[in-house]
Amino acid sequence: MSTETTEILLEAGTNELEIVEFYLEETPKKDEDSPKGASQDAPKTRKGYYGVNVAKVLEIIRMPEVTEMPEVSHESVLGAFNLRSRIIPLLDLSKWLKKKRVENEPPKVIVTEFNQVTSAFMVSGVTRIHRISWEDVEAPNKYVSALSSDSITGVVKFDDRIVFILDLERIVSELNPEMRLKLDDNAVFNADEGYRALIADDSPLIREMIRDMLGQAGFRVEKTNNGRECWDRLKEIKQSALDENRPITDFVQVVVSDIEMPMMDGHHLTKRIKEDPALKDLPVILFSSLITEKLRYRGESVGADDQISKPEITYLAQRAAALIEGRKKR
Repeated sequence: MSTETTEILLEAGTNELEIVEFYLEETPKKDEDSPKGASQDAPKTRKGYYGVNVAKVLEIIRMPEVTEMPEVSHESVLGAFNLRSRIIPLLDLSKWLKKKRVENEPPKVIVTEFNQVTSAFMVSGVTRIHRISWEDVEAPNKYVSALSSDSITGVVKFDDRIVFILDLERIVSELNPEMRLKLDDNAVFNADEGYRALIADDSPLIREMIRDMLGQAGFRVEKTNNGRECWDRLKEIKQSALDENRPITDFVQVVVSDIEMPMMDGHHLTKRIKEDPALKDLPVILFSSLITEKLRYRGESVGADDQISKPEITYLAQRAAALIEGRKKR
C-alpha cells in the first residue's frame, strides 16, 4: 500500500470519511494468569484493530532503518528515519498504548501528516480501507478512554470486530509540547467587543482550551460536542431570532468547527450552514489538524470562510474577529 492510497476521491460535505484499518498483534494482559487446565491450544495472541483517517496518511511502508535519537522523551519513540530527504520520527504504537506486541510478521509503518508535522507509527499490519458515515462513529465511553490512555476518539462497530479510531494528534502533542494549543501572550485583542462564538469540537480538552483562549480575546463562547449538536443549536438560534424579530448576529457571530467529529463532521456542518438562507452569511472557520495545502480545497468546496491548522489558536482568534468586523462593514 503506497501513497496512492490517500488519493481516493471523497467529496467534501457528504458526512463520510475513509479510514485505514490496521492492527496490533498483542499478548493478552492476563495470558500468563490463565487458569490451570485451560486448553493448550488457546491462542496466545490476539489482534487489536484500530483506524486512522485516510486524509492523514501519506503512505504505508515497510520497516525502515531507524537511527536512535538523543534524549528521547518517551519509550515509545524508537528513533527517526530518512524518507526522501525528510527525517521522520517513528513511534511504536504498542508501547504508547501499553500493549505487548508480538512480532509474528514484519511490522508496517504508517507515515502521517497533520498539524503541519510529519510523523510515523509502527504497527503489526494493515488490513484495508473503509468508507463510512460519521453517523456510524460512536464517541468512546470513559472506560474505553481510560484503557487507551485517552488516545481513542471514535469507535466503529463492524459485524465481526470493533475498530478504535486513534487520536494521533493527542499522542504527538504529548510527545512534543510545542504542538499544543497556546495563546501568544504578546497578542493584542479588543477584549471589550464581546464577540459571540459557537464552537464544535469532540475533544473536551480542546473545547475548554478554545473557550478559554477565545475568552481572553474578548469572545463569549458557547460549546457543542460535535457537528450535529452545533447544527441543532443553530436551528434553535434561528428560530429564536425569528420569534423575537432579531438578527442572527444578536445570538452568534462566528462558528468555529473541528472537521473530524462523530455524528456530523465539520465539512457537512459548514455545507448546511452555507445552504441555509438565514445562516449563510454567518462566518465559519474550520480549525483542524487536517488543514493542509493538499486538503484545503475540501473546506473551500463547502464554503468555509477560513481554514486554520491546529495549533494556531492565536491566529484563530485574530481571524474570527476580522471576519466578524468584515461582515459588520458589509
